[in-house]
Amino acid sequence: MRVNAYLSRAGIASRRRADELVRAGRVRVNGELASLHTLVGAHDVVEVDGRRVALEPLAYVLLHKPAGVVTTARDPQRRRTVVDLVPRKPRVVPVGRLDLDTTGALLLTNDGALAHRLAHPRYEVPKVYEAEVEGVPGPEALAALREGVELDDGETAPAEARLVATRDETSLLELTLHEGRKHQVKRMCAAVGHPVRRLHRKSYAGLTLDGLRPGESRPLAPAEVRRLRELVGLA
Repeated sequence: MRVNAYLSRAGIASRRRADELVRAGRVRVNGELASLHTLVGAHDVVEVDGRRVALEPLAYVLLHKPAGVVTTARDPQRRRTVVDLVPRKPRVVPVGRLDLDTTGALLLTNDGALAHRLAHPRYEVPKVYEAEVEGVPGPEALAALREGVELDDGETAPAEARLVATRDETSLLELTLHEGRKHQVKRMCAAVGHPVRRLHRKSYAGLTLDGLRPGESRPLAPAEVRRLRELVGLA
């Protein structure tokens, strides 16, 4: 693996921060200064500022993200992040993002290969959302969500959409997406005339929040990890 991925798996820094360490000449592999393209094998010795570092074990954590928590490893504004809600060791980072006010299922891991494929639209990983929207979407709005909505960055892929319930002046929609554009559910619903008031991701790649209250997390079972890897062709 590349040296930045190695340092990330070792819990030293994010890949971006690891690149900065390499550029600053603080990383050596087998006694030689590393470059951004240096590859690290199983028997290589990696040092940062003269201290040897080693890989941490792979970890996979499912978090029930509460509202008001930032989906990032660290925040310049010093707001609470999703990493603050899970065990510190091994170091894990979120796969994809949920908006500050969005709640629900979020996977964190230090398995870079798996995280990359789960986030890539090519693998069409299913994400199921519950959206409380303004008004009552009619057949035309639901059909548009199912067939694809034209947004400023292009038409969305077809989604599964159904009206779950209506109450007063709002409705509850369930949407299943297989891509992950920024603010996608909110933008899609707004485009068909029904802005989102509240958004919750009830499942991610088949992982549900059964038994997890907001802010709680759990490690994935080995069978769940195997299924995720099979889902994206890493079995």
